[in-house]
Amino acid sequence: MNKESTTDTASTKLRNLSDDVLQSAEEAVKATHEKANQLFDAAEGGVKQLRAEASPAIQDLAARAQDIAMRSIDCCAQASDRARRQLHEVSEATTRYVAQQPAKSMAIAVASGAAIGALALWLSRRPSAR
Repeated sequence: MNKESTTDTASTKLRNLSDDVLQSAEEAVKATHEKANQLFDAAEGGVKQLRAEASPAIQDLAARAQDIAMRSIDCCAQASDRARRQLHEVSEATTRYVAQQPAKSMAIAVASGAAIGALALWLSRRPSAR
């Protein structure tokens, strides 16, 4: 064997070896890619299953929250109506009392005004707590 044929043989073997390594690397990349796709598909299936399981619970919670909100609105409306009726009844009772007892009503009004005035005067003359 001469040097040229030995070099050609070594070069060919080296080329074949590098082709084998390249092919093995390509196969490894392809296998890794396929496995990654399988894992992504499995994860996607798990996410879909979780969504399917969670959706009814979320809808139930939303329905409950809406029901509570509606009951709260109704309760507030009823309380407002009740307060309005009671205020109207007190106003009518006060008007009837003043009409039936004008002198007594005037005396109560004067006494109340004097008490409020005395309290205001006392508060204005009090030393400040600074």
